[in-house]
Amino acid sequence: MIETSKFNSKELNNNIFSSIFVFDIDGVIRDVSGSYRRALADTVEHFTDRACRPTSEEIDELKAEGIWNNDWEASQELIKRYFHKFGRDRQVSYEAIVAFFQGRYRGVNPDWSDGYIASEPLIATKEYFQNLTSAEIDWGFFSGATRASAGYVLRRLEINDPVLIAMEDAAGKPDPTGLLLAVKQLEKNKEEISSVVVYVGDTVADMLTVVRARDYAPSYKYIAVGVIPPHVAEDLRDRYSSLLKENGADLVLNNVLELTPQLNLLQS
Repeated sequence: MIETSKFNSKELNNNIFSSIFVFDIDGVIRDVSGSYRRALADTVEHFTDRACRPTSEEIDELKAEGIWNNDWEASQELIKRYFHKFGRDRQVSYEAIVAFFQGRYRGVNPDWSDGYIASEPLIATKEYFQNLTSAEIDWGFFSGATRASAGYVLRRLEINDPVLIAMEDAAGKPDPTGLLLAVKQLEKNKEEISSVVVYVGDTVADMLTVVRARDYAPSYKYIAVGVIPPHVAEDLRDRYSSLLKENGADLVLNNVLELTPQLNLLQS
């Protein structure tokens, strides 16, 4: 199912071939429910002495606040909130949180073969991006993941030397700087300046990034495409869709593969 808000089908279809597509990675390109989110829960559990392990719904509630896109910071915040409930102010260093988290997510082997990252299911396919290129749509990535982690999954998709703005390159979402950096890099390969920027993400922070980009660089027409990440249960998908729309999504898709160059699902 697809839902629309600010843009009609004709308007989108008329502009699609002069557009740039920028993708988030986690929850859009790869399923991180058993990796990043599992490492987040492990980290909170560890630093609360096994007293608190956040559920998937509790993690979603935190991320719905729109400012916890960084999973290390989200882990730290959930730890703080747990101890605050009991009137305690236990200090856990950010460095310790990152080290423990990465030990679970990447593992200890140099090739990360024993980390959660090694078993992440892919959502997108190599053919999907080939089809975008065939349609003369330029595309790249803006992700809150580290460059190493993002590069790991893109290599699995056989995507070489993509335009990628990662954690190290720009402020975290919903700051739109990273999105606009990706757009400018992609425009270097185009003969004409793009009129439409399509950003595809799965969180409130992703949608708010587009909302803020409209103020930072109003010369573009922005389309915020929300996708429902795989971890969301069937009975909660409508609720999640509504949350994304309330925070700026112009479209909500069940899967990134539904966003085709032809946008057939938008034609009515």
